[in-house]
Amino acid sequence: MKMQNPKRADYADLAKIIASLTEGETDHVALMATLASELHHADDRFDWTGFYRVTEPGLLKIGPYQGGHGCLQIPFEKGVCGAAARTGEVQLVADVEAFPGHIACASSTRSEIVLPVHDGAGEIIAVLDIDSDQPAAFTEEDAAQLAAILRDTFAR
Repeated sequence: MKMQNPKRADYADLAKIIASLTEGETDHVALMATLASELHHADDRFDWTGFYRVTEPGLLKIGPYQGGHGCLQIPFEKGVCGAAARTGEVQLVADVEAFPGHIACASSTRSEIVLPVHDGAGEIIAVLDIDSDQPAAFTEEDAAQLAAILRDTFAR
């Protein structure tokens, strides 16, 4: 019996699909829901894929996602998502157990990538959180490609 190769995101195709699906849409929640679904099903490494929205200064609340339950709210001072929102920088975490203050929303998470989401004015409106049940699942290339998709979708 032959093992199938795990599915990896083809970011060029994914960017085209997302651009087509979101053309003309300006509602951030609708955009987040579409991206969460498309991204989650594009790559076998993506165990939990979703957004945490900035709902008040210093606080993220769960937004559209795919996967098991997520944390309902995350202060900017806590965890990988909080670090991305607080610093405005991508957080690429190969081993969540080694990240100080990591919030374990799911015990299966081994690695994580979190990207800040900016609107057209440059304000952080959310973070995109992708968790994997594999260690060191994400690369700088993932970060660059995902950041480009987020820019093209939310900063227009």
